[in-house]
Amino acid sequence: MPRLKSIHRCQSCGFSSPKWLGQCPGCQGWNTLVEEAVEVRSSAPPGKGAAGARLLTDFSSGLKKLSEIDSTGEKRISVGLGELDRLLGGGLLKGQVALLAGPPGIGKSTLMLQAAASLAGKGLKILYASGEESLSQVSGRARRLGVKADDLLLASETDLLKVLDALREVEPDVLILDSIQTIYHPDLVGSPGSVGQVRECAAELLRAAKSKGTIVLMLGHVTKEGSLAGPRVLEHIVDTVLAFDTEDQGLLRVLRVPKNRFGPSDEIALFEMAEQGLREVKDASAYFLSERTGRSLAGRAVSVAMEGSRPVLVEVQALVVHTKYPLPRRMATGLDLNRTLVLLAALEKHLHLRLESRDVFVSLAGGLKPKDPAVDLAVCMAIVSSARDAALPADRVYLGEVGLLGNIQRAPFLPQRLKEAEKMGFAGALVPQAALKDLKGAGLTIDGAADIAAAVARELGGNTKDASADDYIEEDPQ
Repeated sequence: MPRLKSIHRCQSCGFSSPKWLGQCPGCQGWNTLVEEAVEVRSSAPPGKGAAGARLLTDFSSGLKKLSEIDSTGEKRISVGLGELDRLLGGGLLKGQVALLAGPPGIGKSTLMLQAAASLAGKGLKILYASGEESLSQVSGRARRLGVKADDLLLASETDLLKVLDALREVEPDVLILDSIQTIYHPDLVGSPGSVGQVRECAAELLRAAKSKGTIVLMLGHVTKEGSLAGPRVLEHIVDTVLAFDTEDQGLLRVLRVPKNRFGPSDEIALFEMAEQGLREVKDASAYFLSERTGRSLAGRAVSVAMEGSRPVLVEVQALVVHTKYPLPRRMATGLDLNRTLVLLAALEKHLHLRLESRDVFVSLAGGLKPKDPAVDLAVCMAIVSSARDAALPADRVYLGEVGLLGNIQRAPFLPQRLKEAEKMGFAGALVPQAALKDLKGAGLTIDGAADIAAAVARELGGNTKDASADDYIEEDPQ
C-alpha cells in the first residue's frame, strides 16, 4: 500500500498547506482549507526501479478490448428483503459499493444486520465490521431481532488496515462496514470522520472491492442539515447511495435511492419499525389510506403520486377558515409551500375565490412528501371544497398538474396511476381533458376537465351549499 501524507488544500484556489489555516493566503478566503490525503511517490524516474516496474505491470495487465469483456455472466445477488431488492434493481452485483446514509437511530444498523443474516442464509460469507459497537452489543441486538446466522463473521475494529487485512484473510462475499465515519487510516493525521479520513478510507475500500469482487455496504451519518457527513466526493466514489428518512411522526422509514449505477434511481422502499426489526410495507397505498372510511368530507381529496415507478395513493386535506388577523396564515405539510402559494394565487385569479381574509392549511395525510406535480389538482379541489364547505365524492381520484393560467396539464404514467386507484376500490377519476382519448378501456369512470374552473363546476357545481357573497371576488364591470 502506498505511503500517504496529509495536506490542507483550499477548495477555492487550490492553495495547499501542510497544516490548517483559518484564512487562505492565496485567495484570502476564510475556512476554505480542507484536509486531503496525497500519496508520497518515490523519487526514482518513472519506469525505473521496483515502483515504476510495478505500476507499469499493473496498468498493462488491466488493458482489454471492449469486445473481449463479457458482462453477460453478471448475476444479481438477492438480499432477501423484497423492498430493498426492488430498490437496488433486483439485487447486488459483485464488486458493488453501496452507501446507506441516515440520521442516528433511524435503523441503519438494524437493516444491515437483517440483510446480513438473509445473505448468510443463502450460503454467502459475510463480514460485519462494526466501529461503533462491541461484539457483545452487536450480538445482543441480533438476539433481539431474532437473527440467527452461524456463518456471519463479526469484528469490532476502526483501523482501516486491519479491516483490509481481515478482508484478504477471510475473503468474504459481502463486507458491511458500520460506519465509514468511525474508520481511520493510520497514515493520516486527521481524526476519524474528518474529510481526508473519510475520503481516503472510502477510496481504499473501493479499490479492494473492485479488485476482489467483494460487495461493500457502508453506513454513513448525516449532518443536522440532512446532508451526508464527510466530503461530497464520497457520494461520487460509491456505486449506490441509499438515503434513510422518517415519515409519519417517525413510525415509517422511507428508503430512497438518489444514485444507482446498476439500477433505477428515485425509487422508494417503505419499512415500519417493529419489535422484531424493520418490517416491509409492500402495499404503500393501503398503508396511507388505511383510515379511509368512505364518507365524503369537505376539504379532502385523493390523488395518486408516483415515487419513481411506484404509484402511491395520497390523501390531501385542506382547512380554510376565516381569520381576524390582518395577515392570514399559509401552511403546507408534506407539500412545497411555494408551490402551494402558486396554486392559491391561481384559484383566486381564475375562480375569483376570496382568500385574503382566510387562513389556509394544506396537508398530506400519512407523512409522505412526494414532489409529483400531478397532485396539484387534488390540492386545488381540497382547498375549494373546504372554502365552500362542500364535500367531494369519496370514490374519485384527481390527477393533473395545474398551470399558472388555470389549465390542467397531463400527468405522466396515467394508466399506472388509474390502475392503482382501481385496485384500491375507487370508482372514478378526474383527469386532464386532453388525456381522455388515450385512456379508453379503463375500468374506472373517467371524466376530463380542461381547466380548474371546469373541474370545480363538474365536481362541486351541482351539490354545494350556497356560498356566502363574500366568498367570491366580484367581476370587474369594465
